[in-house]
Amino acid sequence: MAPFFGFSIEMSVVIQVVGKNSSYLQVPFLNLMSIMRDRAGRVNIRVGGIPMNDTSALRLGIAEVAEAILGDNLIGFQLGNEPDLYAGHGHRSLSYGPEDYFGEFAVVVQAIANDSNIPIRNNLIAPSPSGTHWSPEMVWDTGFITAYQPQLGALSVEHYPMDNCAEAFPDSGFGPIINPQDVFASYLTHASGIDIVQPYLNTANIAQQVGKPFLMFETNTASCGGFAGLSDSFGAALWALDYGLQMAYSNFSGALLHVGGESDTYNPFTPPPTNQSTTKQWTVGPVFYAAVAVAETLGRSNTSQILDIQANGNNMYTPGYAVYDGGNLDRVALFNYMTDPSGANDYTASISVTGGDTPAQVSVKYLLAPSVSEKFNITWAGQTLGGQFESDGRFQGSESVSTVPCDQTAGTCNINVPAPGFALVFLNSNALSDSEPSATNTFPTTVATKPGHQTFSVDPAALATSNGHSGSDRQNHTAGTSKGSSDARKQADVLPRMAGLLVAMLTGLTILLGTLHR
Repeated sequence: MAPFFGFSIEMSVVIQVVGKNSSYLQVPFLNLMSIMRDRAGRVNIRVGGIPMNDTSALRLGIAEVAEAILGDNLIGFQLGNEPDLYAGHGHRSLSYGPEDYFGEFAVVVQAIANDSNIPIRNNLIAPSPSGTHWSPEMVWDTGFITAYQPQLGALSVEHYPMDNCAEAFPDSGFGPIINPQDVFASYLTHASGIDIVQPYLNTANIAQQVGKPFLMFETNTASCGGFAGLSDSFGAALWALDYGLQMAYSNFSGALLHVGGESDTYNPFTPPPTNQSTTKQWTVGPVFYAAVAVAETLGRSNTSQILDIQANGNNMYTPGYAVYDGGNLDRVALFNYMTDPSGANDYTASISVTGGDTPAQVSVKYLLAPSVSEKFNITWAGQTLGGQFESDGRFQGSESVSTVPCDQTAGTCNINVPAPGFALVFLNSNALSDSEPSATNTFPTTVATKPGHQTFSVDPAALATSNGHSGSDRQNHTAGTSKGSSDARKQADVLPRMAGLLVAMLTGLTILLGTLHR
């Protein structure tokens, strides 16, 4: 099951987020990815941002170079990014439909087959509809999977439960502006993740039948940058954590949380504005904590299985999951969406271990904040990634893992779950060690390149096995289509006309260079 949560990064911000080249990589980004890698075994990253906009002039150079340089670290190429939105955004005629996408896909497949510099020809990721106008079944009904099964590396979709486009683009036909507080409650319930996943259960089953991974290739709280006060809140962390585990339970193979421009409130992490990059550090968003907690919940074994246990009589505000590995119950994940500083809405979960001996004690990690509206005072196992412009990508403080004694006579372990909060219960020491990072490789951020200014640098030894280009090896063009990104560049002719790419920048960090639209 590992890794599950990864990140999709807009091409418009890739330099600010990832770095200019292999000699200048953003240290906070490396540190954050190390946190994920050390808990999940690796981290998947997709970079991109444009549609498959011209099948008459395919440019496959990026695919040729990626396969030559990245080798096994290249996961695949995304071919098509939210094609059901192409017509509405003016990239295709209004009559454009799944059959047209099927035909364009064939053009690229044939071009790859004719290109001797692209030796790997079974790693295309598609079709990635947004679900706005096409369901996945509309694409499958064209015979897509049967026709292209040899070329497909994974099946993919993209989804946002809401959009904030009316605020991002006033008077553009998106309707009235949504007040985030009016919809906040809809995220603070287990029903949200269930409802999002439900339309994809059939496709998850189809993917299993044809032996392909099934990916949620781009997702977050709301498209067009998210909702201020909601997407950047602790409530969003609980939502993303529950949503991620619900996708895992529903047989998704993985999901990518989207990273947009500096004004996008849903970002898992955001660099400071360019003109403040020498004096301020990064801001880590609440959903990054969710990604870390999901990684530890599923562990590094890649053999874990997860079950929605419909906890507390299937209460939508206090859901729970059981995680098995090798057929043994290893972890229990418990949520409390309610906010109540008095403690009256804390609850105690009684875990009964059947079919085996009750442990003498269990270990518990907590994801906590004072309220669901909190933005920065968030801790995972007692550690924080800091406040606004305060993070170098490393956890601050000492880790705190609670030890809870069990009643072996009654066969129960009673776990307190604060309101609000998340508790991850480890039922044995092996489960805890599988989730714990043995030693997180972090990078210093104290080397000055200008007098009086602090900037980021990387020990050259840490880059010995990195895969990057120098600035002279490629044109310095970027492009993006994220609505609401204040620093999105709109330069044309950047990526090949195929829509996306999945590559690796550092050993253990799997990067997906992909087409992003939101």
